[in-house]
Amino acid sequence: MKTKVVVLSFAFAFAAALSLSAGPKQTMLMNRLGPSQMTLYIANADGSSEHPLFSSSGFDYNASFSPDGKWIVFTSERNGSGEADLYRVRLDGSGLERLTDDPALDDQAAFSPDGNQIAFVSTRGAHTANIWIMDLTTRKLRNLTGAPALQAPAGKLDGFFRPSWSPDGQWIAFSSDRNFDFKPHEFPQPGWEHPQELSIYIIHPDRQGLRRLTMQDGVSTGSPKWSPDSKRVAFYELPTAHTFAARIYAQGMVTSQIVSVDVATGARVEHTAGPGLKVGPQYLSADRIAYLIKAGPNAGLAFTSGGAGVKGAVRNPAWSPDGKQVVYQKVDFTARPQNQALYSWDPDMEVQYTDVFPRFSRDGKLAISDIRTLATTAAASISVMNADGSGKKVVFSDKNGAAFVPTWSPDGQWIAFGFGGFFGARETTPAKLMMVRADGSQQSKDLTKGLPNSGFPTWSPDGKQIIYRVWGAGEYGLRVLNLSDGSTKTLTTELDNFPAYSPSGDLITFTRRDAKTLDYDIFTMRPDGTNVKRLTTTPGNDSHSSWSPDGKYILWSSGRYGFKDEAPLYDNSFQPFAQIFIMKADGSDQHALTYSRWEDSMPAIVPPAAQKNTLTKRLL
Repeated sequence: MKTKVVVLSFAFAFAAALSLSAGPKQTMLMNRLGPSQMTLYIANADGSSEHPLFSSSGFDYNASFSPDGKWIVFTSERNGSGEADLYRVRLDGSGLERLTDDPALDDQAAFSPDGNQIAFVSTRGAHTANIWIMDLTTRKLRNLTGAPALQAPAGKLDGFFRPSWSPDGQWIAFSSDRNFDFKPHEFPQPGWEHPQELSIYIIHPDRQGLRRLTMQDGVSTGSPKWSPDSKRVAFYELPTAHTFAARIYAQGMVTSQIVSVDVATGARVEHTAGPGLKVGPQYLSADRIAYLIKAGPNAGLAFTSGGAGVKGAVRNPAWSPDGKQVVYQKVDFTARPQNQALYSWDPDMEVQYTDVFPRFSRDGKLAISDIRTLATTAAASISVMNADGSGKKVVFSDKNGAAFVPTWSPDGQWIAFGFGGFFGARETTPAKLMMVRADGSQQSKDLTKGLPNSGFPTWSPDGKQIIYRVWGAGEYGLRVLNLSDGSTKTLTTELDNFPAYSPSGDLITFTRRDAKTLDYDIFTMRPDGTNVKRLTTTPGNDSHSSWSPDGKYILWSSGRYGFKDEAPLYDNSFQPFAQIFIMKADGSDQHALTYSRWEDSMPAIVPPAAQKNTLTKRLL
């Protein structure tokens, strides 16, 4: 397919552009904030008598039934963690068939009423989420929402999600955040991550007759499903301001309702009331709707009439056409193993998972913050290991705070880091710079006091200074700590963070919040604070930058392509659409390196010294 060739050509361009060194294939470590496993189950309609769809899980999710009830279409990453394609299988787990094989994300498939086509979400071609249609016989593809008239202006969110065919085949309903701004959230407390305002639309399969069914400002509506007579569309509804809380630890604070509207008249019916985050409605009959209570005191499967379903943490339930069975996924957030292989869209690069804030010493040792998941950031230790994850030892641990962003002294003897409260806790909890011996002797000392909140250090290549960020008590920006006498000086006074020295020490990358757009972008400057240059300018947050070992390239995490699904359907995910990007050190040639559904961040290229050490160990 043409789009496949285009996407692959980008991957080959990355490989050519990187060219970090000759010899072994390059390896990139990165963190992925998302589930470590997802498993599909089939059960009775109320969730009783469940059993796995497959004898072993292939990281499968977002399933739905065919109109005749004989097939299930679903998304799977069985070809590599992060690379999502569509498959179908019979209800007994036999007859598995792969339907798509594009490097882009393919997800959220729904059958047409005759079972001959599927509508699904894909990022192929444009990188943003659109609704595509595939003929299952010919495998011919067409982009339903890709016409310029349907696309949002540049600088706006522009995703299309959760397609649903009307039983009479005349319409496809979907949700979309098109035309909504990239802006920070305010609930449950202000932060940089984006809320998402979804509206429900319908369109004929031939792209004609686009209509918007829901259009109330400040309200987000998602996951449309049709009534049996094709006259009504059901969906969930919640305040737009709560769409961030709905995807993190604060889900229990969010209330949504199941609502339907008459397509012809707009007449509205609220089918539920009371607390609980309710999503995923589906008509089982003209007067009965099944749905999921995602969070709240009665979390589990639920119905508008006729009894309750099984309680528990299931996700994305889809009921069979006869209403007798349900398929859903269970999600596992157990931490991935350090250095677990992830899918690489670049044939000349291996990609591996790492815990957060990976940093390499000059001789190739790896230091990380042990946090297991960014869903909980109150505590973290510092560990040191070989680049392949072997030989791990904890060099600093204190349950009274989080130790974040280790940075190596040039001689590899010490590791500096921030210790205390960070992210949301930075407003109320102090944090200081510390340093600890890298040999595991636990010898440590303080470098700063607890106020202002200090952290995210980077050690100068000459070993004389550490640059770090401060936050609060009327002080913001980057500071320089002189290690010889303990003196500090102000480098910047804006909302700057994540400084990182280039390998040669001539430049520093850092993240700055734009006062107008409130987005974070990547900048560089000289170590003395001069020659400040902005490298990223697109809407969406850009952060977590790191240098290639030769100093020619900068890698970072960017949210510029927007959401790939409805925000309230995610769990433990702050910015679920962030991907890894790479650019030259001057900001040119910006390209994505990952295309997953999840939040990919904190990239680090394994340096030649570490690769040499690993190769030597393998040969011994």
